[in-house]
Amino acid sequence: MLRMSTLFLRTLREDPADAVVPSDRLLTRAGLVRRVAPGIFSWLPLGYLVYRNVERIVRAEMDAAGFQEVHFPGLLPREPYERTHRWTEYGDNLFRLKDRKGNDMLLGPTHEEMFTLMVKGEFSSYKDLPLHIYQIQIKYRDEARPRAGILRGREFVMKDSYSFDIDDAGLQRSYDQHRDAYIKTFDRCGLDYVIVSAMSGAMGGSASEEFLAMSEFGEDTFVQCTSCGYAANVEAVTTPVPVALPFDGVPAAHVEETPDTPTIESLVDLSNARFPRGDRAWTAADTLKNIVFRVTDPDGTQWALAVGLPGDREVDMKRLEAVLHPSVPEPFDESDFAARPTLAKGYIGPGALGEAKPAKVRYLLDPRVVEGTRWITGSDISGRHVYDLVAGRDFAADGTIEAAEIRDGDACQCGGTLTQARGIEIGHIFQLGRKYAQALDLTVLDEHGKSQVVTMGSYGIGVSRLVAAIAEQHHDDKGLTWPREIAPADVHLVATGKDEAPWVKAEELAAALEAAGLRVLFDDRRQASPGVKFNDAELIGVPTVVVVGKNLANGIVEVRDRVSGERADVPVDDALQHIIDACRA
Repeated sequence: MLRMSTLFLRTLREDPADAVVPSDRLLTRAGLVRRVAPGIFSWLPLGYLVYRNVERIVRAEMDAAGFQEVHFPGLLPREPYERTHRWTEYGDNLFRLKDRKGNDMLLGPTHEEMFTLMVKGEFSSYKDLPLHIYQIQIKYRDEARPRAGILRGREFVMKDSYSFDIDDAGLQRSYDQHRDAYIKTFDRCGLDYVIVSAMSGAMGGSASEEFLAMSEFGEDTFVQCTSCGYAANVEAVTTPVPVALPFDGVPAAHVEETPDTPTIESLVDLSNARFPRGDRAWTAADTLKNIVFRVTDPDGTQWALAVGLPGDREVDMKRLEAVLHPSVPEPFDESDFAARPTLAKGYIGPGALGEAKPAKVRYLLDPRVVEGTRWITGSDISGRHVYDLVAGRDFAADGTIEAAEIRDGDACQCGGTLTQARGIEIGHIFQLGRKYAQALDLTVLDEHGKSQVVTMGSYGIGVSRLVAAIAEQHHDDKGLTWPREIAPADVHLVATGKDEAPWVKAEELAAALEAAGLRVLFDDRRQASPGVKFNDAELIGVPTVVVVGKNLANGIVEVRDRVSGERADVPVDDALQHIIDACRA
């Protein structure tokens, strides 16, 4: 039993100044977590109970699926990560340090290398496979912008599991097993979530899906199709490629003076007034803007990239970063333009772009820029634009790239319409394939005695992040409303009144509830007012609140449902069974 008279707890009446999302605000106010530094948090007793309930569910579903738990250190040597190139690919996100002998070490951001080497050291035959092992471990990533409380920390707890199979068919079965276990896990956590196609990012591999908890404050934007049910993180969305257009009869490209057109809108207005096209009016979607980026590879090598896309869209930096990962893009600055004088800032056209062109900039186009499309674009001379420039006739690029923003109403591959929503990533599953096994020489002998590279899957759940994701979905304007299996207690028992009788009855009821196997949070504070106690009960969010107070004189105990807000006056003699039934419903 937890007694609030002795519990290490202090609730706050005011929101913390730096809280930007509901979960951060409420977990702090309810006394569940405390910020130590940006992206680093301590758990207080009630918060750690909630965290352990989440961890218990995760572990239970992993065990039920037949996966075996192991545990690795957080402090790791450099060499395995050097062999997989992630010592450099992780860039600034990696916490690097040296031991007293000068050896390079790191704080583990994820443990693919360690799992691979562990299996390599123990198994050598196809008869040992398939194998599924997991751990629940603290991870460390030096986030550039740690924010949103425990949703995005520099230190966090993750469940990562790995499958090892002899062939791709086995990998698919392992992937499906983990997917099913994840569905059961998140269902038990009471989450509203979607499963979307995703990019593999730093993990590598082929098939990849994310589990996203629905939240307007989520950092991940995803799309869903209104027709076919397709769902994908925006970084993984592929643009339907239009059919090529005939360009017979399109006038030859011509350069025109276009003064005072600092924006796409002003260029379109001038174009329709002075250089109209015969079939319809020019629109922003008929302009081709070319945006240049400086790209830095993990080894420090830099190169220039231009992205050509319709002028009614912007480059989505998250999509661009996902495509180029592990390289990092940044928009050109003045020094970059000064180093390439053939690029006329604001008037860049295809004539100066391409690896064989004067500026030696790699040029990639949005998939919508197909052969036969007709454009207004920069002429590489300030104050002038090219009209009727036709893709495939007048210019070409070095390839295509998926980097343009996705918008509500965009077309799905099926012809339906995409709509956008936001979510919090709570799980990510990958078919890694043989990337790490090849790098670390993980092989087994097959039934013919021939050496085969093992194929792997990787499956992660953000355990500490789950606490925040659940809080984001389970709260109201008064505080948290935990699902019962997640809550720090089953019953929040509140004793009030000046007479001694309510306190005696509350003690009896608390003992009986605990004997019945329920977890009890007992507010036995004598000095706290009823208003303070009720506010704390609403803030902490235990699903069943029981009040033993002045109505006891009438033989009544009040039972409140924290989630629905319903209240019931229960005869004191029936209270124990009523509460037990409510908690086990």
